[in-house]
Order: sequence, then C-alpha cells, then structure tokens
Amino acid sequence: MRLAAIVLAAGASRRFGVADKLLAPFGGRPLAQHAADAVRALDAAARVAVISNPALRPMFAGFEVVELADAGGGQSASLRAGLAKARLARPSKVLVVLADMPAVTPGLLRQVVATVTNALPAAATDGRRAMPPACFPAATFDALAAVEGDSGARTLIGALPASQLVLAPAGELRDVDRPADLPAAG
Repeated sequence: MRLAAIVLAAGASRRFGVADKLLAPFGGRPLAQHAADAVRALDAAARVAVISNPALRPMFAGFEVVELADAGGGQSASLRAGLAKARLARPSKVLVVLADMPAVTPGLLRQVVATVTNALPAAATDGRRAMPPACFPAATFDALAAVEGDSGARTLIGALPASQLVLAPAGELRDVDRPADLPAAG
C-alpha cells in the first residue's frame, strides 16, 4: 500500500500565548522538528506539512509544504489542505500526525499504519480514546476531505473498534498546548 504522511502544523496556538509553540525549544530542538523527524523515518511516497508560519518551513525540508494564509480555519482546514496535496501522490492510505505531539515515535507511527485496513482507519489510543496519529485508507478520503471545525478527523476515528486502535506507551501521546506543558512533556 502506498503511504502519504501529513504533519498538521498550522494551528493558531491560542492557548500558548503570542509565541508560536511549534518553534518553542523542546529537547534541544524546536517542537515541530520532532514530528517532522518521526515522519521522515517512515517509508512514504509523499510527505506533506501544512503550516501557517513561514518560519517552520526549514523544519520540513523534503516535505511538500502547504502554507495556509489563515490559521483560523481550524484543524479541519489544515487537514483538507494537506489531504488535497497528499492525494496528488495517489496514496492508498494517509497518515495524519500533529506537530505539537513531540513524543510520538516512528515505531508508533508504523504500528498505526500497519493497523489500517482497506475499509477502516486506525488510530493511536491512550487507553481512553482514539486520537492522532491516525491513518486513513483511500475509501475514507472523501469523508476525511469533508470534515469541518476544529475537531479534525475526530468523528472518523471516535467510534473505531478496538482492533483498529494502537495503545501508545504512557506519555507518548502528550501534546503541548500551553507553555507549562513544555517541561511536563519533556
């Protein structure tokens, strides 16, 4: 199956304050660099990054970069833009990764990709709920392109059966929303 990977890095970071959280240092590198490096470790036909801040572009060398002029369109707008670019590579599945989850490993990404079927998406779980990273088969691309609001693909992965969920190690799915999350996530 042909994989395209999308990193969503165009959020407005409203809860973080005036600074772009994806540029904040985490483990000696900018926060978004961790997601970019994890995706680079995958065998993917296409790698796409959706950004709103041009300062993020260098972190995504080797990616097709889609720059959104307005980060206010929510996660769904970023997802639609990334999917449109990824579909040009004619993938049979698309992996969606969030740039504010610095602990996600290539190993977890590979497990999620391996769990997707021709009909059903796969997602990571913390044991309580399905969440990104998530992988979607081509059969769901139209539904994925139709998502609205800031919940992204939550409606498509929220009711997945247990067979489609990959339990992540403790802390691997932690995201950074506020400055106080940086030391807690490290």
